[in-house]
Amino acid sequence: MALSTVNFTVLLVLTLASLCSGTSDPGAYLYPQFYQHSCPRAQDIVRSVVAKAVAKEARMAASLLRLHFHDCFVKGCDASLLLDSSGSIVSEKGSNPNKNSARGFEVIDEIKSALEKECPQTVSCADILALAARDSTVLAGGPNWEVPLGRRDSLGASLSGSNNDIPAPNNTLETITNKFKRQGLDIVDLVALSGSHTIGLSRCTSFRQRLYNQTGNGVADSTLEEAYAWQLRSRCPRSGGDDNLFSLDRVSPTNFDNSYYKNIVAGKGLLNSDQVLLTKSLETMALVKQYAENNELFFDHFAKSIVKMGNISPLTGGKGEIRKNCRKTN
Repeated sequence: MALSTVNFTVLLVLTLASLCSGTSDPGAYLYPQFYQHSCPRAQDIVRSVVAKAVAKEARMAASLLRLHFHDCFVKGCDASLLLDSSGSIVSEKGSNPNKNSARGFEVIDEIKSALEKECPQTVSCADILALAARDSTVLAGGPNWEVPLGRRDSLGASLSGSNNDIPAPNNTLETITNKFKRQGLDIVDLVALSGSHTIGLSRCTSFRQRLYNQTGNGVADSTLEEAYAWQLRSRCPRSGGDDNLFSLDRVSPTNFDNSYYKNIVAGKGLLNSDQVLLTKSLETMALVKQYAENNELFFDHFAKSIVKMGNISPLTGGKGEIRKNCRKTN
């Protein structure tokens, strides 16, 4: 890439970060080279630990990617999700979207420990989440992107924010759209970022209503392909089996690709929040079909949208802190 192109890219990222952080402080910008001098091996260290974790358990790629989402949608990308309960802090880990579901915290701990040995109190936990999400995506076969860096870590958490702001599997498309809009994310971002469900697993309790009682009248979701519904019912009964796990993408559950969208077109999206992208809006339907037909377009849009998401309300400059331990404030 020509130097002028690199400079333009960095300038663009700085401008976006400035708009999102609501400050003109030069020290408040996010940019990929943030640790170039203070911790030059930071990205290599994150990549190495993530690669080891994903090699040990392929599912970990989806788990680490999800942590970045669930962090950014609550108070911005500030690692508030990683805080354990202590003193006045009530952890977001106990919220409905995260309880018995969010995982990968030990991998983040391992990354932080390695970074603290290399360059103490330099690399934030929020930036670790952003880098781990990118590296997990790449390891699963997905797109690569430059991660803007320079976020700082929050001094608190928001259990109510976690319960209210993170899109839920049973939300209507209107509710999901509004939750994305509140974060400055549009319809393209919504559909592209939903594609993260091309990897990972979901619990029976997250989609049971689709199999038995979609609208409260005791009838299954008519948009769910019948043979697929029967297959799901065999391991997701009316009661019990809440924690039985199912692949979000039945075709290529550990590969980051556009099979997720092909499944939706075939009526085989697992979650209600997946299938409504096809059935409740012409605009989202068009994008689902485009991504189902064009993997390269999906990758391009996903990479741009996740950078945009990573710029949600970062703590920069003198705000927040660089935690020594991602689970607690200094």
